[in-house]
Amino acid sequence: MLSKNTIKLADYSSISNLSDSKNNPVNKTFSSISIFLLSIFFASSFTYAQVQISGKVVDRVTGDPIEFTNAAFLSVQDSSVVGGSMTGLDGSFTVSLSPGEYLLRVGFVGYETLMRKIEVGNSDKDLGRIGLKESSELLQEVQIEAAASMFKNDIDKKVFNVENTVVAEGGSAIDLLETLPSVQVDENGNISMRGTGDIQIFINGRPTNMMASDTESVLEQFPANTIESVELITNPSSRYEAQGSGGIINIILKKNKLQGFNGQVNGAVGTRDKYNGGVNLNYRSGKMNAYTSYAFQSRRLWQESESFRENFRPGSTPIIDQDFYTEWVNTSHNVRTGIQYDITKKQNVEVFFNGNINSRDRDREYNFRNRGLNNDFISDQVRFLMEEQFGDNFETGITYSYDIDSAGQKVYFNSTYSWGEQDRLEEFRQFDFFEGPRPNVFDDALADNSFNQLYGRPSRNTLFLAQLDYEKPFSKNRKIEMGLKANLSFQDRTQTFSADEGGEVPGLPTDSINRDFAFQEDVYAAYVSFRDRVGDKFGYQIGLRAEQTFTTGFRDRELSDVVNNYFNLFPSVFTSYDLNDRDKFQANYSRRIRRPGTWALADFFNVQDPLNLRIGNPFLQPELTDSYEVSYVREGKMFFTGSLFHRSTSNGLSRLARPFPGNPDAVIQEWENASSRNNTGLELINQYNPVNWFDATLTTSFFYSSVELQTGDGQNFNNTNFSYNINLMSNMRIPNWFGVQIMGTYQGPIVLPQGEIRPIYGLNIGLKRDFLDKKLTLSVNVSDIFDTRRFRLQTEEPNAFAQVRNFNRETRIGTISLTYRFGNLRESKRGDRRGRDGGNRGEGDDEGMF
Repeated sequence: MLSKNTIKLADYSSISNLSDSKNNPVNKTFSSISIFLLSIFFASSFTYAQVQISGKVVDRVTGDPIEFTNAAFLSVQDSSVVGGSMTGLDGSFTVSLSPGEYLLRVGFVGYETLMRKIEVGNSDKDLGRIGLKESSELLQEVQIEAAASMFKNDIDKKVFNVENTVVAEGGSAIDLLETLPSVQVDENGNISMRGTGDIQIFINGRPTNMMASDTESVLEQFPANTIESVELITNPSSRYEAQGSGGIINIILKKNKLQGFNGQVNGAVGTRDKYNGGVNLNYRSGKMNAYTSYAFQSRRLWQESESFRENFRPGSTPIIDQDFYTEWVNTSHNVRTGIQYDITKKQNVEVFFNGNINSRDRDREYNFRNRGLNNDFISDQVRFLMEEQFGDNFETGITYSYDIDSAGQKVYFNSTYSWGEQDRLEEFRQFDFFEGPRPNVFDDALADNSFNQLYGRPSRNTLFLAQLDYEKPFSKNRKIEMGLKANLSFQDRTQTFSADEGGEVPGLPTDSINRDFAFQEDVYAAYVSFRDRVGDKFGYQIGLRAEQTFTTGFRDRELSDVVNNYFNLFPSVFTSYDLNDRDKFQANYSRRIRRPGTWALADFFNVQDPLNLRIGNPFLQPELTDSYEVSYVREGKMFFTGSLFHRSTSNGLSRLARPFPGNPDAVIQEWENASSRNNTGLELINQYNPVNWFDATLTTSFFYSSVELQTGDGQNFNNTNFSYNINLMSNMRIPNWFGVQIMGTYQGPIVLPQGEIRPIYGLNIGLKRDFLDKKLTLSVNVSDIFDTRRFRLQTEEPNAFAQVRNFNRETRIGTISLTYRFGNLRESKRGDRRGRDGGNRGEGDDEGMF
């Protein structure tokens, strides 16, 4: 429940009061937390006097120092880590230890791990030069190529290595996500996990600020071959921001980790005018690493739709039979560049810049056939759409990390600012036929009436993020984490509409369509998380996140604005019990929030289709979801995990289709806080790797969904269904020949308050071959081989209408891709302390808990 829930109308001057910090209890809370963080930070610097153990790690053959090597001192009794350090640029290290007997473990990528017993007395000790021998795997050619593991399970997320996902080569990020277990994508590009929508999309651990009204447009701007891995976080801990009741999808972009100067060039060609290409350059030397990349894509796509609606209201057209055909071209240019610098062996800073310029040209033809009860002719309309859309998005930021001591105490800071704008202009030309059906060969001269409409929807966004994280281990298993975050966003949406005489939208004055809506949302958060183990088998993590939200909706036609401020607490609990070295049970709980987006709040009419109108609701409240999950995990050659999950949502955001009062033939979709939803299911993931050249991952999920909806005018809608999804991904590598990847998916029906989405299924296949000592890679793939991914949706409202809609978009696509790598192709011997995404740890870099 909302602890504080105020929604009121206020004048513009009230907005400035939000920045008054003198009596603001939230600011006082954050000041107290900041003082607490600093107190722990400085207290941690006071340690007991211990013996100093030093040494220098070198290459046994060349004698060259090996920088950023891990030197750990282990307990002789249980091999737990007692202390450790990372070597500096000269290969040296220093560790403070109490007198006693230890095992010294020194290891680094490309070298064999060295183990040595060390006696520590009551005085400082220099271990001298410690030589490491290069691993034999680097000295001989590997004869058998194993299939890379696609899946890794952590305590609160599943990580998918997708850089070798051949079936999505040449496609976009949305095509790649469709290949992942637990993920479903509908006909409009909306994403759900385990049957639940409202998924938060992160790029490198940070929320996106793309200028788009739908998720698909955002993800279409990222080519699939720029993505290294994807994290599916179905039940996020308190460390993650609470937005996204369905969970978080964190997309990690590729970043080169090779030493010296190196890079790669790639290109792809797909059926029916689909092209993409790019270049990645990287230079790593000494304390500095510089990288830059450019990616281009141009994709022509098509979509067709059929809709059949029966109207039951008096005065309405009994039957409306519609169809449309669309072709569009998406073009995007992506640039990423940055510099990482090691200030010291414990401190690292990175500055970066990302830019995207994109456009879309779209043409669509609508056909409306209005018929009587006996299918007798009433009228026909033909409507043409020509759309031009241009957008740009830019992001710049800085990250700083500081490893305070060898025990794992660290501080991480990240700040980014992003901005963008989009121009979207749609021109409609409509022809009416009242005397008889439209001719099979369209001729505008035969129309009885015609008119033009011009529809503009420009928008602009800004987003500022600042985040501070602190970690303090107390022992091998005990650790506390805490942090602060500010997320400040502003979005402005404008809508302009003009029409020739006779082209007005029925039931809507033209002046009522021309509107402007701006939305300011500031979220301030603080979290604390503590983890520990009890004995050898049981581990736990408890956390609490507090978020204060300030929102203001600015409406151009009203004398006052809509102010909605609220405070929420989000607890989380994760537990794990080890049965043995291979088997474990996990159980977790978390609370999430779904804040309404700008398009759901904007109270102006979307009139793109005059018979299917949409409008937002500026008085929407956030919905809250409680998530529970119990899992069993078995590791080994046959990896298996089974998860039983339940989500319960209150005050749910729902979009209802209702008859439009101004036009008996039109339906309007409106947003309301009207529903409670429950989603209960079982997910099974089985990864089988019987030999080193083959693996297969089978994911099945079964879930039961129920929706109960009661509107403000007393209407009740209840719906339930049982559904299931199946995903099979197999990889086979044949040495010195090629690799084969096959993926099949089946998505069961999805329940809606007024109907359901019917099942969807498809099969993809891809081949991959390396040449020139793996410098050149050729990939060939075909998606949806049998062209079966058809979307079917049915909705109804008793005594008003019943509608069936079929969508078919271009899913069967053949692609040929080439990648060429050059420069030094050997992995850098420098340790990477910056996390998986090379410095942008953000919120997507939680470690596995146990």
